[in-house]
Amino acid sequence: MNGIIRLQESLNEGECALFTDEVNRRYFTKMKSSAGAVIIFKQAAYLIIDFRYYEKAKKQVTDCEVIEQNRLYHQINELIKKHGAGRVLVDESSVTLSEFFSLKENLKAGVVQKSGLCKTVCALREVKSEDEKEKIIKAQRIAERAYNELLNFISLGKSEREIALELNRLMFCFGAEDISFETIALGGKNTSVPHGTPGEYKLKSGDLLLLDFGAVYDGYHSDMTRTLAVGEIDDKKATAYNTVLSAQSAAIDKIRSSVKCSDIDKAARDIIDGAGFEGRFGHSFGHGVGLEIHESPNVSQNNETRLKSGMVITAEPGVYFEDEFGIRIEDFGMVTESGFDNFTNTDKNLTIIK
Repeated sequence: MNGIIRLQESLNEGECALFTDEVNRRYFTKMKSSAGAVIIFKQAAYLIIDFRYYEKAKKQVTDCEVIEQNRLYHQINELIKKHGAGRVLVDESSVTLSEFFSLKENLKAGVVQKSGLCKTVCALREVKSEDEKEKIIKAQRIAERAYNELLNFISLGKSEREIALELNRLMFCFGAEDISFETIALGGKNTSVPHGTPGEYKLKSGDLLLLDFGAVYDGYHSDMTRTLAVGEIDDKKATAYNTVLSAQSAAIDKIRSSVKCSDIDKAARDIIDGAGFEGRFGHSFGHGVGLEIHESPNVSQNNETRLKSGMVITAEPGVYFEDEFGIRIEDFGMVTESGFDNFTNTDKNLTIIK
């Protein structure tokens, strides 16, 4: 069942939902565009889009009636009148205050910022369809292919920035529409900053190299992290690496439908704390991934939400020692009724760059 039909089931008679943000517009139409409006009524759905995208939309969009935009508010009002809608629901998480007041001023129906709509759309997007799953896996295969090729590029003396740029280049060469986020490539002491920015630091023997990256395929993101050793590393780093790997494995073993997010996080955190690294794992165990790189659910120690089959989440525990080093290992995959369908094929045993 597609997203439009599922949303229509949640609407009351006399209501419609209006979306003008790029992400939700793409979710409901399956087409990328920088402008346009999706308006969904109980029995019909429309995409109003300007001349630049009109021809493309007529060919690609199958779940909405496509209307060429000329006077947007007038056209929305005509649809409101046609369907007898008295309330226009907008997603408070994606409409700015100025947009909201403009809608209230120009539409001939009550415009309501409804938190329930945000929750409904989040719930729809949390559970991925087979088509979405296929796109996410394709994005991951692009990222993995780039990573495997990158291993031949990494060497002593290479800078973080050189490595990040090469990884980005490879992802685009292998078919990425975009990169999921600003690629993280950190070496030496810089690895202690979980989301640091690649700079001019050059790899030295005994360093760790932390790579966090992803590719986008047809709008859908991938996400993975690998921490590599540059030459031989000391026992503290090796112990920390094995602890993080064990923590990830323990938590992944608990993932399945109906388990609380907090219980997944706890499984990893207990391993890390029990190894003497309490306080070194300062972020959540994971998060949802889809049309955005960070979606619900947040797999954290404070989230009592229960996982659902079809959710795509990351598994990314880590430990960080300020001004020394940091380690993170990240896979991601789909929650099932009985476990975790891991989309990540890349080896997690410690890779040593010589």
